[in-house]
Amino acid sequence: MRFYLAEDYKELSRKAARIIFSQVALKPKSVLGLATGSTPLGMYRELVKIYREEKLSFSDIKTFNLDEYYRISKENPQSYYYYMHKNLFQYVDIDEKNINIPDGEAKDIEGECMRYEEEILKAGGIDLQVLGIGVNGHIGFNEPDLKFEALTHLVELDETTIKANSRFFESQERVPTRAISMGIKTIMHSRKILLLANGAEKVDAIKEALEGEIKPQVPASILQLHPNLTVIADKEASQKLSSSIKNRKYN
Repeated sequence: MRFYLAEDYKELSRKAARIIFSQVALKPKSVLGLATGSTPLGMYRELVKIYREEKLSFSDIKTFNLDEYYRISKENPQSYYYYMHKNLFQYVDIDEKNINIPDGEAKDIEGECMRYEEEILKAGGIDLQVLGIGVNGHIGFNEPDLKFEALTHLVELDETTIKANSRFFESQERVPTRAISMGIKTIMHSRKILLLANGAEKVDAIKEALEGEIKPQVPASILQLHPNLTVIADKEASQKLSSSIKNRKYN
């Protein structure tokens, strides 16, 4: 594991965008696993800036999003399809056919999960997977106590996740209670993983994930076993991390 301590959210976003820039520059046909939520927003803004100023091309890039609410339409402003187009895809030269996001309106949910896994395999697997972390330690929408061996699947969202995500909706009652998510096994098959954490509310989750026991009750703890994990966390999120973690400098 490599660790980068960011001064603040702005630095975290810039560093994360630069890592993606390097991946795309070195391998223009990269397969990127992308995350949503508040944490990666700054990273996407920085990527758009790099695209405009440094001529970064996404024309041969394929993307797979971690998850999507179920049931929700693409047109819904709270869908992750909408989020990705609003915050990244509409600004860059990515080919629409190379964008992959779970179908939040799929009638055959098992078939949709199998199709998504097959598309990832067909693309050659994910080169770089971006992750945020939930206050309860979830990654993607893999909630505590879910099995580590799960592939893409339908998830019942934890109450803490619904409460945390209610800030994006008119009320907590409007938050979908289910989602389609890449499973832990799918995530762990990624060749590289970039984990982002910011804010004091993530301090316990990131501590447990990086230094706690590896267990399904803290889904992100499995990342300790990944051979190519990079973590970027700001000072607020890193308050409880030991010096042994903070000293694993990212060069």
